[in-house]
Formats: sequence, C-alpha cells, structure tokens
Amino acid sequence: MEDILNLRYALDTFYFLVSGALVMWMAAGFAMLEAGLVRAKNTAEILTKNVALYAIACVMYMLMGYGIMYPEGGNGVIPALDLSFMFGGDNDAVAVLGQDPAGWYDGDYYSGMSDFFFQVVFVATAMSIVSGAVAERMKLWSFLMFAVVMTGFIYPMQGYWKWGGGFLDALGFQDFAGSGVVHLAGASAALAGVLLLGARKGKYGADGAIRAIPGANMPMATLGTFILWMGWFGFNGGSELVLSNVGEANSVAAVFVNTNAAAAGGVIAALLTARVIFGKADLTMTLNGALAGLVAITAEPLAPSPLWATVVGMIGGVLVVFAILSLDKLKIDDPVGAISVHGAVGMWGLLAVPFSNGDATFGAQLTGLLVIFGWVFAASFLVWLVLKATVGIRVSEEDEYNGVDFSECGLEAYPEFVGSRGSGI
Repeated sequence: MEDILNLRYALDTFYFLVSGALVMWMAAGFAMLEAGLVRAKNTAEILTKNVALYAIACVMYMLMGYGIMYPEGGNGVIPALDLSFMFGGDNDAVAVLGQDPAGWYDGDYYSGMSDFFFQVVFVATAMSIVSGAVAERMKLWSFLMFAVVMTGFIYPMQGYWKWGGGFLDALGFQDFAGSGVVHLAGASAALAGVLLLGARKGKYGADGAIRAIPGANMPMATLGTFILWMGWFGFNGGSELVLSNVGEANSVAAVFVNTNAAAAGGVIAALLTARVIFGKADLTMTLNGALAGLVAITAEPLAPSPLWATVVGMIGGVLVVFAILSLDKLKIDDPVGAISVHGAVGMWGLLAVPFSNGDATFGAQLTGLLVIFGWVFAASFLVWLVLKATVGIRVSEEDEYNGVDFSECGLEAYPEFVGSRGSGI
C-alpha cells in the first residue's frame, strides 16, 4: 500500500510541476505576441516588462499572495493571512502518505510546493495581460510598481473568493481554470489603466477616424500565439490537479481535447468574421481568435463534448472581433486586443458554463463575473490613479514619438534599422 501511495504522490506532483512549466512557457508566448504587435521602436521595453513582471509576480506571490489566496482560515470575504510559506511551506510527504486510504481520491495527493509553483505562474499570466494593453506609452517603472500591488494583493484577494474557498465558491460560482479569476481579472486591471492612460498619439483623429498602427513583426506574433496555445494545455489540463487514477486520467484527456477544439473553433470563426467585415483575411484577428477560443473554454473545459467546446470557442472568436472594433469606436486604445480577448471573451466563458455543467447557475456565474470585474477594476483604478498623481504613468510626447525603447531602456531592439526612432515603425 505504501508503494502505491508513494507512486501516486510522485506522479501527481510531477504532473503538477510539468503543467506549471507549460504555463510558465506562456510567459514567452505573451512576450513574443506583444513584441510582434507593437512597433519596432517599442520592442525592447515590452520585452523588459514581460521578463520583469514574471519575476515580480513570483516574489510577491511568495511573500504574501499565496498566503492571501490560500489561507488556513477566513470568513469567506477576508482571509486569515498566512505568511508561513516563504519560510518553508507545507511540503511534508509523510503527512500526505499517512492519510486514510479512503482519502486517496480527495484530490490533495501532491506536494505543497508543486501547488505553489502551479499557482504562481497563473498570477504572472494575469499580469501579462495588462502589459500588452498599456503598451507603447506607459512608463516602465510605473507599470512595475502596479505589478507589485496586482500580484501581491489585488489578484490573490479575488482568487481567494473562488479558489481559496471564499464566498464565491460557497455561492456555487464555477471557474475551472480561470476565465474569470485569471483572464477577466487581468483585463479589468488593464481597462482601468488604459482609461487613465489614454490612447497612443495619432491613433484616433479629431474627426473620429480610427487609424491602424500595425505591429512590427507578424511572424513573432504568430509564434507567440502558438506558444500560448501549447501552454494552455498545462493551464487547463493542470487545473484537473491529479492524474493518478483512471477517472482523473480520462478527465485530463477530455480537457486537452476540448481546449484544443475551442482554440481551433476560435480561429475559424474569427477568420471568417474578419473576411465578412473587411473583405480579407486578417492575421491579427485570426491570432486573437485562437486566444479567444482558449479563454472561452477555460471556465469549463471538462464538462462539454468536443463539439460543444468547438462552438464555445467559435462564439468567442466572433465576439473578440466585434469587441476589438467596439473598443476602437469608444477610443479605448488596446494595441494587442488584450481587453477584448481576456475581458469580453472571459465573460462569455463564465456565462457559457451552465450550458454544459449542471452544477452551475447563470445567477452564480453572473455574480462571480460582476464581483471579479468590480473588485479588480476598482482596486486597480485606485492604484493607477495614485501612480498617475505621484510618479506619473505616461511617458512624454517626445519619448512616445521616439519610442519607449530609447527613453525607458536606453537601447533599441533593432538598432541596425537606421531611422527607426521617431518614425512610424
């Protein structure tokens, strides 16, 4: 019996760690996607942001975020803060192996450290959503100061309300892998920042004209999308938590299939929608369609059939095209479409859950949606407002014209392209 327990412990811990590594690889996907969709003169800065935010997320979640999100107690709204993890958290195999064999299938059969690793890469994913939306005109250090608060406090609080056993979980709110907790949260923080930051110079004309500002590297953006697509198998698959019995193994397989189906559906739907609207295939909309399908299925990738998962992804792919166009009409400038992909489609993903999961209700899903958006948007808006009033959040008009690579990082990503600074690229 002890050998079986040891094997299950090792297998489930290993699965958690590999899944976390796949999600960590999504950081590279976000970096490549965003670097491809901004202009060349802003590339080094956006890459710096993505590397730095990942490191900040890891440290802040270790220091306090994990203790807020998964406390030993709390009243469902305010957690009982536990900061013990940073000093060597629960990683005691003996305690796990000593449990009653009747509890083998309780879903807790893995290392505590592996759980932290899997959770911390989710925090970085939420913060990565913000970086693309505020690209090309935000001060680097202001962004990083916001990242400290977002990853250490704002994100963990709403994470506790659902995944930490808080009041949203008690209400019956369902969010399997984070259409709301991760993606809507990141988009809500991004929207608050963009509203205070304003649009890029030249994006919108006085006559209401919307001017396209093409990204510098579409191959890089496409590579980033494929990396994210691959990493999402860890994102959703790892959220099943364990693998070491027939039922759980079959569930993981279903999650992988449905995740892939939704992404494929999103691509096809966005491609066709763009063809109808613009008369041509639009690569950026197609890439965002893939991500929209992935975001949409993340709230419930286990219960649907592969056909319904494809439909969920397709609706997300259509929705993201119209969301991007609508935000432009409202003069809300999001260079990479992050608010539309993770916000608008994240909402759809949450509301789609009751169609396949009989334990979910539209009332609980709508409540969770509103709570996550309301909390993260309000808290983020306050932090952005304080930063704007103190250190400022936007670079000067001259620095924006020349490119934030030079003003914020003192170097350019493509120095051999003479004349890139101050130009349209």
